[in-house]
Amino acid sequence: MSANVKSNNPNELTIENSAVVLIDHQPAVALCAPSLRQDVLVNNTAALARSAKVLGVPTVLTTVGAQGSVLADPIFKEISEVFPEIIPIDRTSTHAWSHPDVRAAVEATGRKKLIMAGILTEVCLCQSVLAALKDGFEVYFVSDCSAGATQESHEDAKARMIQAGARPINWIAVTAEWSPDYLSPERAALVPVWSQRGGPAALWTDYVMAQISAGIVPLPDFLRSVTDRRQPVAAGRG
Repeated sequence: MSANVKSNNPNELTIENSAVVLIDHQPAVALCAPSLRQDVLVNNTAALARSAKVLGVPTVLTTVGAQGSVLADPIFKEISEVFPEIIPIDRTSTHAWSHPDVRAAVEATGRKKLIMAGILTEVCLCQSVLAALKDGFEVYFVSDCSAGATQESHEDAKARMIQAGARPINWIAVTAEWSPDYLSPERAALVPVWSQRGGPAALWTDYVMAQISAGIVPLPDFLRSVTDRRQPVAAGRG
């Protein structure tokens, strides 16, 4: 979907006014962040990344220590598979916002509303969120695409960011902000993402699609292009 498509969206976050910044979603870093189960963290972050990609929302990827050391720690493959055209900006500092290439990539999006997620919440994410706020950006941090060394440190970082003016949100809420109209092409484009990654939302999505596949209800025109790309519901999601 082109980012140039205008959608009459009344929400604070739209596909035209926001950009996504994903910070240090890497296997070794995730092992140090058990406040959220790693499989859930990977799933949620992949869902946010895929949603941004299909809707054409600009996305900045950055890693810490992924290159140039004895060990390699690349970005989650679930993200690199979504954005094979983007080379994550690698850093040696936990403060992503201080890296000139990260700042340049954010500025290049032309967006002042940033949807940020990262690990660890209390270190790499929090440092950049606070700096972006100070520089005049409006920041929404995606708490369920972020994780801390402990549950307490994760919650402390969330409180600190909120007190500074950032707004907490989760990945499902982000996609709903981007696509509030159930009859819109934006919402239709997200059906495969929700079906694969949405947890309870996936169950509902598959239930609705099963009624359509069984001929119980007619297929809405706005979903026709989506179902053309889907496997039969009976085959499962894999």
